[in-house]
Amino acid sequence: MRTDVSTDLLLRRASAGLPCWVRDARGTRRALPLGRWMGGDAASLSDRIADRVMLTGCHGATVDLGCGPGRLTAALVSAGVTALGVDSSFTAVQLTIRRGGFALHRDIFAPLPRSGHWDRVLLADGNIGIGGEPVRVLRRARELLQPHGIVIAEVDPPSTAGVRYDLLRWETEHLVGEWFAWAGVGVTAMAAVARAAGLRVIDVLEHANRYFVRMERA
Repeated sequence: MRTDVSTDLLLRRASAGLPCWVRDARGTRRALPLGRWMGGDAASLSDRIADRVMLTGCHGATVDLGCGPGRLTAALVSAGVTALGVDSSFTAVQLTIRRGGFALHRDIFAPLPRSGHWDRVLLADGNIGIGGEPVRVLRRARELLQPHGIVIAEVDPPSTAGVRYDLLRWETEHLVGEWFAWAGVGVTAMAAVARAAGLRVIDVLEHANRYFVRMERA
């Protein structure tokens, strides 16, 4: 098999309604939730409701780190909220802009506008696990936050104990991607992970087994 599965290809397939899978280093393969990532009619009613729960209280300027195809960024802009998506995938940025959002094609650790002045920082769809470094990701979120702002991170359900570190790769019927580091953080581990990043957990929101942890500066 060729090793050609990039984020851009994955999102192009998602926008066309085609399947992709993710495989971990133990050999387990599971379908990616592409409908949820795309949002709108592609997502289930339950996921659309969960997204609204996640965005509860996002009334101030919000940066969506790892915005993907921009469903949340665009929803915030549509609601009159200043919002910016950030993603390392050019296709993700194009999709976000196409649906009415604003986005930058940039690594989340690269310089970003309004650093230290965002009211909300979003880490949806498990993006706290980017690079297999959840504490580093949360520290970055803290840097972007204004003193009284809030970080909102979607994390794994209680069935995930602690922090799970993985090597993953994306796959299609005929292609496989390069291995990359990722981490899954269970909701019960979030107090300790947040504390290591200089944050503290305010509360946890949940809908349909999706968990959203809200944090502020410690």
